[in-house]
Amino acid sequence: MSFDQEWASVRTASTANVDMRLNQVAPEPGGGGGGNADLSVDQDKLGAIGSAAYALHGRLVKDGNHARTSTTEAGAGLSSHGFLTGAALTTVQETWSSQLNTLLDACANISNHLDYSAASHAEEEADIAAALSASRINEYLK
Repeated sequence: MSFDQEWASVRTASTANVDMRLNQVAPEPGGGGGGNADLSVDQDKLGAIGSAAYALHGRLVKDGNHARTSTTEAGAGLSSHGFLTGAALTTVQETWSSQLNTLLDACANISNHLDYSAASHAEEEADIAAALSASRINEYLK
C-alpha cells in the first residue's frame, strides 16, 4: 500500500465517527451529549500519562547515554588509526545524542504540560463551582 493510499484510508476512518453538537441542551440528564462522542479526559488519566512521561524521562537520562563514552573513545581510536569507520561511529554517536536530547525534551514537555493542565483544570473547576455557588446566593437575595 502506498503512502497516499494509506493516508486516504486513515483520513476516511478518522472522519467516519465524528459527532457535532452546537448550542443545544443535552438530551441526557447529566450533560452528556449522547451519540458516539469518545473524547474525554479526567485528572487520573492526565496524571498517569504525565507520570509515565516523567518515568520515561528518568530512564532515558540514565540509560540513554550508557554507551556514549565507549562509543566516543572507539570512534576516536579508529579515526586515529586511519579507519573511516571511526568517523562514521562518531557521527552515529552525535546523531544518537541529538535524538536523545530531542526525546528527553519531548518527555519533559509532556510531563510538565500535563501537570500544568491538571492544575489549571482543577483551578477552573473551583472557580466555576464558586461562581455557581455565588449565583445561587444572589437568587435568594432577590
